Amino acid sequence: MSRRRKGTKVSGFASLRLALSAAFLGALLYSPDLAAQNAAAPTQSVTLGPSGLPLPRFVSLKAGRVNSRVGPGVNYSVDWMYMKPGLPMEIIQEFDTWRRVRDADGSEGWINQSLLSGRRTAIVAPWQRGKDARINLLDDPQKDAGIVAIVEPGAMGTIKSCDGQWCEMTFSGHTGWLAQSLVWGAYPGERVKD
Repeated sequence: MSRRRKGTKVSGFASLRLALSAAFLGALLYSPDLAAQNAAAPTQSVTLGPSGLPLPRFVSLKAGRVNSRVGPGVNYSVDWMYMKPGLPMEIIQEFDTWRRVRDADGSEGWINQSLLSGRRTAIVAPWQRGKDARINLLDDPQKDAGIVAIVEPGAMGTIKSCDGQWCEMTFSGHTGWLAQSLVWGAYPGERVKD
């Protein structure tokens, strides 16, 4: 992920927190008892922000240079500068035309809505970045499907659709399927249509 921070060092605690949260969430998602309870549970209500859109929600960056500020306005100092167009962000709060976002590493800041897009992208298993792990991009949404490509953790791709368990994604011209639990850019169980 390309970004710069002015005058500050970042510890590994945000990545560790993200990895532990993902592991806990993965354990919950694959629990047969919990799956049976969720099937019988009523649908959870969605929280809407002042814009009328759900919170939290995923979006992506429109531009190749996006300032993330410490507060909702140009009078607030720049905390991060993102250098990667299409990078997925999670909107967690809204104020006027400003959106408080969180990136895959857990860093938060405020970005003007004009610099955000509804185009859905995702990062593959960012909690596995730097480890010797490879993830198979499959030709069908099933575990024993043929392999289209091998994707490294931290790779960014475009989401074509998600059915709640599998996401169809494109990486550098290769399109295939990944387990939805392996992507940061779609919520567990969320359905996405491009």
